[in-house]
Amino acid sequence: MTDTPAPSTGREHDAEILRERALAALLAARERTALLTDSVDDDELTAQHSPLMSPLVWDLAHIGNQEELWLLRAVGGREALRPEIDGLYDAFEHSRASRPSLPLLAPAEARTYAADVRGRALDILGGAPLHGGGRPLEQAGFAFGMVAQHEQQHDETMLITHQLRTGPAVLSAPEPPGPTDAVSLPAEVLVAGGPFTMGTSTEPWALDNERPAHRREVAAFHIDTAPVTCGAYQRFIEDGGYTDARWWAPEGWDMVREHGLEAPLFWHRDAGQWLHRRFGVTEPVPADEPVLHVSWYEADAYARWAGRRLPTEPEWEKAARHDPASGRSLRYPWGDDDPTAERANLGQRHLRPAAAGAYPAGRSPVGAGQMVGDVWEWTSSDFLPYPGFVAFPYREYSEVFFGPGHKVLRGGSFAVDPVAVRGTFRNWDLPVRRQIFSGFRTARDA
Repeated sequence: MTDTPAPSTGREHDAEILRERALAALLAARERTALLTDSVDDDELTAQHSPLMSPLVWDLAHIGNQEELWLLRAVGGREALRPEIDGLYDAFEHSRASRPSLPLLAPAEARTYAADVRGRALDILGGAPLHGGGRPLEQAGFAFGMVAQHEQQHDETMLITHQLRTGPAVLSAPEPPGPTDAVSLPAEVLVAGGPFTMGTSTEPWALDNERPAHRREVAAFHIDTAPVTCGAYQRFIEDGGYTDARWWAPEGWDMVREHGLEAPLFWHRDAGQWLHRRFGVTEPVPADEPVLHVSWYEADAYARWAGRRLPTEPEWEKAARHDPASGRSLRYPWGDDDPTAERANLGQRHLRPAAAGAYPAGRSPVGAGQMVGDVWEWTSSDFLPYPGFVAFPYREYSEVFFGPGHKVLRGGSFAVDPVAVRGTFRNWDLPVRRQIFSGFRTARDA
């Protein structure tokens, strides 16, 4: 059993190919950032739409500041452009709720700063040694890939802010494809017991918490073929799911009672029908769409009610990546090739999850579908380091979050760009979080 290397390994050692890949990733991220920040006026950019989120203008300048820190200063050895703002845009120095009170760059100044940094970063990319004897930050263009992933992660964060804002819709996108053979799909698939390779030691832009590849033993289990749908979740609600303490972890039950929860975030009932608001548009809750905006506690309660459980993180990854025929762990559920529009709902292409059963070309070797894209999926596991973990390039990316306080999410949502998701990618959040694009699927012992 081996960790599958990135495809075309020889090409990954070619500096020009690496440069083109890094350039494309950086440009795509900046195009999306512009869409999310140019679609609202300056008042909305500087407003805090929820205490859970930063003002959009903070994210914009933070993106530029992180790019300056890692590409201009760390890789390029350049003098600091704006050292006086480093503290303002340090995510660990100021809570999201406090950021509107800071002397932040105004929208025009933030745009100018980010553009100035980008121009200089592209100059550095043109001459950086991306393979051979360079520093670890430069190997395979890692620093450039890390910065592109960071910007795309903040783009997803800004899209969450767009969902939280009130007012008319400012974003639009075509509808995702419908299911093809959802009716005939089995409700669950069996994943055989035995060892598999979890994590990666070969994916060039993988982040520290995905490393290193290591052997895991998993007992046989069943896992849902698709994420739990809104229709299925409505049955939990109608059966008194939010009024029965039996299904809830104690902390989750406290959350339900304290906040009067009765449905996922953004849902409300009107004239006997469940409606939800999505990016400024109110519509009936689609029964065949994966449920969205549920906390870990809600996912866990549903699974208990259904007589099932959430999958562990190793179970999830084995169902998504392991190929029983070859014994290999694939880069993605469908194989080693990069995501395409036919395989997964990614990159804010559709602004919503596709119906359960969509994307048959993206199913894993065991037949589990939509394991990359559509919704982040809660697992039962705490966010912990893999054996042999080494923090790189800084402790604050992963290490400071390890422990029982954060739960792991896997798979990526419709809001995740392909550069920031893969079969080994790990996300994490507090179990109370509902504003994120989170759903889940359930499992049971074989």
